[in-house]
Amino acid sequence: MPDRGGGPTGPRIRVGRPSRRVRTLLMTLGVLAVLGMVFTMFAGFWTDWLWYRSVDYSSVFTTTLWTKIGLFFVFGLLMALAVGFNVWLAHRMRPPLSAMSMEQQNLDRYRMGIAPYKKWLLLGITALVGLIAGASASSQWRTWLMWVNGVPFGQKDPQFKLDVSFYAFDLPWYRFLLGFGFAATILALIAAALTHYLYGGLRITSPGARATAAATGHLSVLLGVFVALKAVAYWLDRYGLAVKSSDFKATDSWTGLRYVDANAYLPAKTILFCIAVICALLFLATLWRRTWQLPVIGFGLMVLSAILIGGLYPAIVQKFQVQPNEQAKEAPYVEKNLKATREAYGIDDSQVTEYPGTSQTEDKSRLRDEVGSTASIRIMDPNIVSPTFQQLQQIRNYYAFPTNLDVDRYPVDGKEQDTVIGLRELNLNGVPKRNWINDHFRYTHGYGVVAAEGTSVDSGGRPNFIESDLPSKGELPEYEQRVYYGERTTAYSIVGGPQKEIDYSDDSGEKTYSYKGDSGVSLENPVNRAAYAVAFSEPQILYSGAIGEGSRVLYNRTPKERVEAIAPWLTIDGDAYPAVVDGRIQWIVDAYTTTNGYPYASRTTLGDTTADSLTATNDQRAVVAQQNQVNYIRNSVKATVDAYNGEVNLYQWDTQDPVLRTWMKAFPDTVQPKTEISDALMAHLRYPQDLFKVQRELLTRYHVKDATTFLSGSEVWQVPDDPTNKTGDAVPPYYLSMKMPDQQEQTFSLTTTFTPNGRDNLSAFMAVNADPGTKDYGKIRVLKLPTSTTAAGPKQVQSQFNSQQDIAEAIRLLRGGDSEVEYGNLLAVPLDGGLLYVEPVYVRGGGLKYPLLRKVLVTYGGQTAFEDTLDQALDKIFGGEGMTTEPPADEGEGTGEEEGATPPPASDDPTVQEALNEAQEAFEAGQEALQKNDWEAYGRAQKDLEEALRRAEEAQSAEGGGAGGGGSGPGPSASPSS
Repeated sequence: MPDRGGGPTGPRIRVGRPSRRVRTLLMTLGVLAVLGMVFTMFAGFWTDWLWYRSVDYSSVFTTTLWTKIGLFFVFGLLMALAVGFNVWLAHRMRPPLSAMSMEQQNLDRYRMGIAPYKKWLLLGITALVGLIAGASASSQWRTWLMWVNGVPFGQKDPQFKLDVSFYAFDLPWYRFLLGFGFAATILALIAAALTHYLYGGLRITSPGARATAAATGHLSVLLGVFVALKAVAYWLDRYGLAVKSSDFKATDSWTGLRYVDANAYLPAKTILFCIAVICALLFLATLWRRTWQLPVIGFGLMVLSAILIGGLYPAIVQKFQVQPNEQAKEAPYVEKNLKATREAYGIDDSQVTEYPGTSQTEDKSRLRDEVGSTASIRIMDPNIVSPTFQQLQQIRNYYAFPTNLDVDRYPVDGKEQDTVIGLRELNLNGVPKRNWINDHFRYTHGYGVVAAEGTSVDSGGRPNFIESDLPSKGELPEYEQRVYYGERTTAYSIVGGPQKEIDYSDDSGEKTYSYKGDSGVSLENPVNRAAYAVAFSEPQILYSGAIGEGSRVLYNRTPKERVEAIAPWLTIDGDAYPAVVDGRIQWIVDAYTTTNGYPYASRTTLGDTTADSLTATNDQRAVVAQQNQVNYIRNSVKATVDAYNGEVNLYQWDTQDPVLRTWMKAFPDTVQPKTEISDALMAHLRYPQDLFKVQRELLTRYHVKDATTFLSGSEVWQVPDDPTNKTGDAVPPYYLSMKMPDQQEQTFSLTTTFTPNGRDNLSAFMAVNADPGTKDYGKIRVLKLPTSTTAAGPKQVQSQFNSQQDIAEAIRLLRGGDSEVEYGNLLAVPLDGGLLYVEPVYVRGGGLKYPLLRKVLVTYGGQTAFEDTLDQALDKIFGGEGMTTEPPADEGEGTGEEEGATPPPASDDPTVQEALNEAQEAFEAGQEALQKNDWEAYGRAQKDLEEALRRAEEAQSAEGGGAGGGGSGPGPSASPSS
């Protein structure tokens, strides 16, 4: 056992210093670790700079960066000086030390402990608060840029007669400065008080005076500054009442002054301002009087006044003056809110007209011919037919279409046609073998536009394609078909180097391609490669042989992502859509300028007002910055993103918008003038959906213009739930070429319906002119139905469809076997005083599971038809034949059991059925070969499939029925294998 006594136990072993080699190694490791951390931070900065330079918007990066740096250093330094100076001043004012009490003796040990480190401690404290304050201030770069570049609105608020720009641009900056002043004063006060206490200037338990005269004067000045800032806060609060949100039974989110604000809170804030100024002077007077008596009395008076004048008095006014006669008291302020809200959301020029809701013509047959001239009724629902596009036009598994397709306008046979359009985008989940090379080097882009007429289908219920196949061909002029930038393209790709890309595949095999654009960032530089290896957490970028001369990395590839990065001051619409413009595929992105500082305009949350049944199932359609609360919005910018080279162009759309003009001053040369928009691009621009949804939500309450009706709530509407699905979310707006009663010809429009609050009958129909090529683009027209009528709303119409016995039986037959019935968009069209409702009905059948149009539901004036085609349904409703709106289908046409509908008699023929069975076998063989990457077997299966479909068509034609008429003949591009 070792000796536990106090004597020596043996010779001591002296631990020597580490050898020079060990010290060198440790120092080297430490330096490398520091360099690694520095390079990691540098990589993020450097890759951002390279990306902004690659898109020619480096000025956005530098302006934002220098603004953040300037704010960081200015306000960080101010905070550090405020705290550090007051600590230094308190230390300088310390009294001579005398250990006369236990309190001072205990503090003396702390004073002695920190004495050697006083300077370093002071520097550390000031640096810490400076860093925190600087980081907080740098996040206010938008507020600073809007304040320093603010452009007048040219409109004054009704209460204080100040330009709206004061509330939108100036007041937020003043509030930030005020908040910073409060923070600096409080931190300085705490730091000074602790220093005075540590060095004896303040005493808690010691006998005698509790504070020295120097400490009293110092802390009194700081308290006086604090109270003076409170006085400034009271004064700014007066203006803040014009943009203050509050609960009000007439609306969910009231903004602006009400009676109690103007007659109680406003004078109360003025009185409290005066009291706070007097109180601040009393605190400053302690520099001469050296007593706390008057300042404490003044501060107590201010607190009591805040409770009585700022809280109790307004409550009394509200209880005994407003509530007994609320409508009369609030009416003048409601009128201000109505006017400001309508102006701020661009609905002040909405045209609301009375509409009977019932047909004015007894001879319904005459209306049959008017249907075609009133609307080009779109029976191709872009939110239903994406799987059909996928099945018929996907061609390869590594291509995919978006869940919801888009509606645009293209000339077909010399006439502009509503068109359903989608891009064949890259789908990495469909790549046969997933690895780093395939994901980022070989499979890099989609290929081609697929478009179909919106108002017709072929005889089998399939889309009438005007652009199809791979490479795409059809009615559209020649264009660059490769899609490197798209809504589904979220992974980075490395292109243009030694590794060839897969371009597309046809019967002769794979075609390869090497990117020839100038998009992306060059990886030839080893520093760039190292930076991206760190930024993407992918070390192979640093040493891979697939990267070499000409290699470029493409990222930030979705249209919304690129526009938001280039213009971070814009709010991006949820639905970017593609268009073929001047030989290129351009993504068109609508962008908004917003503010929540428009006086008297009620606020709305973008994520709530733009939500509908489509955003509930597809988050790609959600508006960017969903949680933003705004009370002013303008579609001020139209942006385009080239699908091949990613080039982004921003165009000034609203030339009068002061918010956009402010940002254009802050970021010069980033937004091009409206005159730069080409005619070809102008033909594809449209009114944005998210703005329309915000406006329709506001119009549920703000369609009235008099305060009495607004306060009564008798005219409140609601956006109905989508009756075609069970999500319980609002019906989406629909694009449709149509004309309103006061229009002479059809225009591309965006439409919606309203129902009374809590009821299902129709109360109004709303449409906005969505075609910028017309003079009244953006004009909102609302047809208001009389409250005495009970015109059926969307939910009631859907219920009528489902409850009629013959329709219910027909739908039951369509659902036979494992088929599914899907209801398309329920379109409403004003016609002769009434509303014509049209709804396409799709069937998914068999193992293929893609929807085909099988029936069309139509109702008008209480009559309902459920027929194979729109023309047949209209003929039944109006009792005769008239102008056709789509090619008629031959009797007994269909696509057979493979599409899940009740098969027509011709398909019961053994020859037809045998051919269809062979087609199915060939399709399955092709899919199996595709999974094995056996392209030779896949080619044989495609030929077998084409031959089987040809035999089926010939056999069915011999029996008197067409097997695939309309726009699609047999072949791989129209077959199930596609």
